[in-house]
Amino acid sequence: MQFIGIGPGDPGLLTLSAVKAIGRAQRIVIDDPDQKALLEAGEVALAPGAEIIEALSPLEVTEALITAAGRGLEVVRLVGGDPFLDGDVASEAAALAVADYDVDVIPGVSPMTAIPEYAGVTLNGHDAQLIGPDACLRDLDGRGGRWSSTGLIVVATTAARVGDVVRHAIDSGREQTEPAVITRNGGTTQQVSTTTTLEALPGAVTRAGDDEPVHVVIGHVLDDPQDDRLDWFESKPLFGWSVLIPRTRDHSATLPSRLQDYGAHSLDVPTISMEPPRTPQQMDKAIRGLVEGRYEWVVFTSANAVRAVREKLEGLGLDSRAYSGLRIAAIFDSTVKTLAQWGVKPDLVPEGEQSTAALAAVFPAFDDALDPINRVFVPRADIATESLSADLSGLGWEVEDVIGYRTVRAAPPPADTREAIKTGAFDAVVFTSSTTVRNLVGIAGKPHRHTVVAAIGPRTAETCEEHGLQVDVIAPEPEAISLADALADFAARRRDELLASGRPVVRPSQRKRRGRQPSR
Repeated sequence: MQFIGIGPGDPGLLTLSAVKAIGRAQRIVIDDPDQKALLEAGEVALAPGAEIIEALSPLEVTEALITAAGRGLEVVRLVGGDPFLDGDVASEAAALAVADYDVDVIPGVSPMTAIPEYAGVTLNGHDAQLIGPDACLRDLDGRGGRWSSTGLIVVATTAARVGDVVRHAIDSGREQTEPAVITRNGGTTQQVSTTTTLEALPGAVTRAGDDEPVHVVIGHVLDDPQDDRLDWFESKPLFGWSVLIPRTRDHSATLPSRLQDYGAHSLDVPTISMEPPRTPQQMDKAIRGLVEGRYEWVVFTSANAVRAVREKLEGLGLDSRAYSGLRIAAIFDSTVKTLAQWGVKPDLVPEGEQSTAALAAVFPAFDDALDPINRVFVPRADIATESLSADLSGLGWEVEDVIGYRTVRAAPPPADTREAIKTGAFDAVVFTSSTTVRNLVGIAGKPHRHTVVAAIGPRTAETCEEHGLQVDVIAPEPEAISLADALADFAARRRDELLASGRPVVRPSQRKRRGRQPSR
């Protein structure tokens, strides 16, 4: 039984030990619905068949842990921040110990230190008092003590209690005019940090919900020129930008991850859906050949291809052991992750660029002295090209290129997403192919003229223009990272131009609706 600190919620702050433990777990117990998003992040791979249990009260959590441990399952309990600094898990750990179950703890990054760092506040070199949510409640309700009258104070509380925090700090000897920083949505791309004075803190959360968590830092060192705030996080070029990613299939996590590195948050909108082939006989024959040992390699170029084969195998009452003796090749992180969910690890994945060309470049040539079978099974979509098959044939393999699934235009996204697309609520849209352009316009309409349009290459840009979209960014290389980098460079230049002209720096979605301005 392991208690795992998951930090402020950014999957990039998970420790290696935490990622490994989550990947081994058969049962994962959470106490916050938002923790599900962390488990779906590209950095995290769940074990096949792992079950997620959502328990919303301490009693439910303890019962879920004891039940899972009693069944001999590998179980982990996710705790926001650090288990013992931020999470009240002592009673749960004690209950497990009384029941004679072993308890292990994996520390995590605490929001008490991480969020001030995200806000650019230097804690090192200063006397700092950390006051967590539970301690804050006790102190504000008169069940605790006074706070330090010197140095820094870091307080985790809610927006509704900020006024009480101010009064308690003043009662503890702090001056009303002391500098203070208050951070909302700390550590996320919606973070907002406001530098003000102690007495003016309540005015910084007037529009926040009462239960919204906030972090407050109070202390004279904040106005020391040597210790001024380093605004490294909120000054990222795409900070706070909402980016729409229309997609044609389960793509790699590279693009959203790179956009997040630049401070953006993204929303994927599927533009196609998967259906069985109209004539399934060829696929059925290939699956029988897979089971009977007809192939040396199976090559997966999408997560949908993995699912199509898995569905056929499960229909025959088989599991991942059907791949025994086969060699597996794959491209894209999403494909590898979908294989892992069924307990399959590919033998060959190209490094760097994820494309059929990159896979063909590292695929071994057929050697009749080493390879007992010369056939390769390539399940693919009906709209996919056969270029990979031609490349593999050139290496001496006999390739069976089989349509494993059909792609059809997806259903329209939810009404609120369609409205956001049309009204300019997204700051940018990134198109990774001409198909994404055509399908998005078909199912959701054209993005608003204020939305920055980024295309992965000239052909995609041409398709944008054919559909009446002005293209602002074209990636110099047709790769996801290059596309994200180009959008970030555009945003940085845009910010510099606005500053140089004396205009306020606002995101594209915040512009006044008075037509398209020359400088985006």
